[in-house]
Amino acid sequence: MAITAQDVKALREMTGVGMMDCKKALAASDGDMDKAVEWLREKGLAASAKKAGRIAAEGMAYAAVINGVGVVVEVNAETDFVGKNEKFVDFVKGVAATVAACAPADMDALMECKYNGTDLTVTQQQQEMVLVIGENIKVRRFARFADGVSVPYIHAGGKIGVLVNLEVTGGIDATEIGKDMAMQIAALNPRFLDKSQVTQEVLDEEKKILLAQMDNDPKMASKPAQVKEKIVAGKLNKFYAENCLLQQTFVKDNEVTVEQYMNAAAKKLGGAITLKDAVRFEKGEGIEKKQENFAEEIAKLAQ
Repeated sequence: MAITAQDVKALREMTGVGMMDCKKALAASDGDMDKAVEWLREKGLAASAKKAGRIAAEGMAYAAVINGVGVVVEVNAETDFVGKNEKFVDFVKGVAATVAACAPADMDALMECKYNGTDLTVTQQQQEMVLVIGENIKVRRFARFADGVSVPYIHAGGKIGVLVNLEVTGGIDATEIGKDMAMQIAALNPRFLDKSQVTQEVLDEEKKILLAQMDNDPKMASKPAQVKEKIVAGKLNKFYAENCLLQQTFVKDNEVTVEQYMNAAAKKLGGAITLKDAVRFEKGEGIEKKQENFAEEIAKLAQ
């Protein structure tokens, strides 16, 4: 029976085992998923499979510069308590070091990389951590900047990790400037880095909303269309100021924008800085957490 990539992926999601081992298991089991799971369990590879279905929305976001390479990662666990566990934190730092050294193209490639300082893959090391800690643990995402100057920032012990990537000229130390920008990103979570990144689709949607608001406002509804268009154009500047990092008011000095602060601070040091990219990871972002209903649980126990 032909083994498809989809079969391998499905088995991996069921067991948390690496892709190559899943492929071997399916081949040994003639593509039978249940037998493949049993094969992996017999080999001791799927000992942590039962925990793999649990929701892991806690954990840690971590950012660092390792051997000149900027890295930000998110690794999830089930409880906030484990997110502070020393072994878990060391595992997260090891994942970041692996990203820096291995330069994986995507998550699948990362999970097959040799975990930093070991002969195990990241997948295998993750499984080891599940067994040691007793919770589902999942390496979720990463970003990596090999070029330019990267500045990391970790907020609230790993609740948010930010990595800012800059192009720096003039031989200046941009660490403090980069950290200030990273803190701004952590605090305000801008949708865009610069207004040039705002797509026409987003602008059209914003204009549509603003025009609709005016049409529903008795004081504005009767104004000519040309006047409304001018008002909308003015309000789009406010949209940029709220949603685009470089156009935002700088939190440490509300007299200037982030871009004005960046340029002035770099000039004062005798150089220049261009923001190339930035990544913000917030732990558990977008993961649906299990909602515990203790009243329901007690009612079930009483039945």
